[in-house]
Amino acid sequence: MSKPIKSVAVSIGLGFSLLASSLLAPSVAHAEGEIRIAEQFGIVYLLLNVVRDQNLIEKHGKEEGIEIKVDWTQLSGGAAVNDALLSGSIDIAGAGVGPLLTIWDRTHGKQNVKAVASLGNFPYYLVSNNPQVKTIADFTEKDRIAVPAVGVSVQSRFLQYAAAKQWGDKDFNRLDKYTIAVPHPDATAALIAGGTELTGHFSNPPFQDQALKNPKVHVVLNTYDLLGPNSPTVLFATEKFRNENPKTYKAFIEALTEAAEFAQNDKGAAADTYIRVTKAKIDRADLLKIIDNPQFEFSVTPKNTYPLAEFLYRVGALKNKPESWKDYFFQDAKPLQGS
Repeated sequence: MSKPIKSVAVSIGLGFSLLASSLLAPSVAHAEGEIRIAEQFGIVYLLLNVVRDQNLIEKHGKEEGIEIKVDWTQLSGGAAVNDALLSGSIDIAGAGVGPLLTIWDRTHGKQNVKAVASLGNFPYYLVSNNPQVKTIADFTEKDRIAVPAVGVSVQSRFLQYAAAKQWGDKDFNRLDKYTIAVPHPDATAALIAGGTELTGHFSNPPFQDQALKNPKVHVVLNTYDLLGPNSPTVLFATEKFRNENPKTYKAFIEALTEAAEFAQNDKGAAADTYIRVTKAKIDRADLLKIIDNPQFEFSVTPKNTYPLAEFLYRVGALKNKPESWKDYFFQDAKPLQGS
């Protein structure tokens, strides 16, 4: 008899709601020389781990002639991250392309939130411990699929994109009723343990790799098969922060670029950084094997984000149509050559 996971999810959700509420408290606008960054869980945030570990923002700030105070916050789910950004509680938001497009659309002509950079290119897996589920068409009312944020997270958007390919645009949200918001670490633990109604998890590395170590867990969908190599996770900010803090913003971009070069060129040191900063309980050899995946690319340049943006406008999830990826990415002194 399966145990319901709803009570677990509710308690988790309440915890993050309280955290989000604390972040939503009114904050005083700050001057040049301070930056508040929100990240989430997983290897996809490794560039931020490197930036933090090596104090790269502070380093590049000094090159700009300023001392920069950096504040780090960890949240779960694009909805909480977006709320924190719009409340003025954070300056740089780390989340999926899905939440980026949602907030870009919502603030178009107002706060004008846009992406600052990509965090790299990584395949995301939809995994399941239900042997009957071979494709997304096999999920039923008995299944629940964990995502970071229902309907908004990039995992939710990938699932909608896959549903539209399977059943047509009119049924793009056909699987939404099976999704439930659970942070990646908790969803992974539940999937491995089994015995609950949570039988699917749209994950990211290293959690998807940890789940797949259980022989009862298998891949249902690979986002690279769905869209090709793409940048699922990005960083974004308001136009106001970018315009009012040019030196701090530039120092952040330079720090991120340096971190990308470091992670891409020294996978061993990158693995050590991830373990040191996140305190993750993962074997170094296993982590290095994940990071050394030839499909992984640590880069600030966005790749193949526009198909998702075009899809979301087509099905009515976006009111404003982006003509290209450049509409929702800031173009700086060194413009990104992305897609």
